[in-house]
Amino acid sequence: MTTADLFEQIKAKQSFLCVGLDVDQDRFPVELRDKPDNLFNFCQKIIDSTAHYCVAYKPNIAFFEAYGLEGWKSLEKVMQYINRHYPEMFTIADAKRADIGNTSKRYAKAYFEHFDFDSITVSPYMGVDSVEPFLTYEDKYTILLALTSNKGATDFQLASIGNQKLYEEVIKKSLEWQNSKRLMYVVGATKAEALQSIRQLIPEHFLLIPGVGAQGGSLEEVALNGMNNQCGILVNSSRGIIYASSESDYAEKAGSVAREMQQKMRELLIQNQIL
Repeated sequence: MTTADLFEQIKAKQSFLCVGLDVDQDRFPVELRDKPDNLFNFCQKIIDSTAHYCVAYKPNIAFFEAYGLEGWKSLEKVMQYINRHYPEMFTIADAKRADIGNTSKRYAKAYFEHFDFDSITVSPYMGVDSVEPFLTYEDKYTILLALTSNKGATDFQLASIGNQKLYEEVIKKSLEWQNSKRLMYVVGATKAEALQSIRQLIPEHFLLIPGVGAQGGSLEEVALNGMNNQCGILVNSSRGIIYASSESDYAEKAGSVAREMQQKMRELLIQNQIL
């Protein structure tokens, strides 16, 4: 999938919603917790109920690998299901990988070839040779951590380097890397005030924006400061959608919340003259 394809889906669905699949059996409805293959079955129902309202899914890899071999099997089934039944969806491996070059090549092979994700989140801390192996894949995207929404983001990302912040240096430096057009960036919704300056650095790149909903970020501020003329943002919601209910109606409730977000996004797309 290309970013042009993604933009077409945004216009078609009038949405820039990404649904995060953070599967936690402790939060499943009681009757589902001891059922076989419950990770996949939970995700399947969430996907079917929300697919009309979103353009992307983001399985959080840690929530699958926590269940060992069964978790990895479930992840494989989830990806096969999305790619078979909803091939228009942009898929994100929320894995935050990156290591020395040979290791990154294997991470890229695993997620881009075996699991067939469209993109993967990557840490920039080890620099160019840890990221460029991911960028060699045509029509696949590497989503670089830039300015995150967690409390610890202030430990390093906001540190000053001369007259700029470390996250700004990360963005600038990454644009020098081979195939940097295949980069996207993570910017937390709770850092919406920084989006204007970030957009000056990367006016055309897509941004993955977590932190709306449970973490308190404002959808309106994100759209105001982060959108470009191709929309250019994917706003992720995980817990606020998939755990909207802890009862047997969890899939129906997830669909309702996703629909509400899609309706708000439609209005913001109209306001920004994208629709």
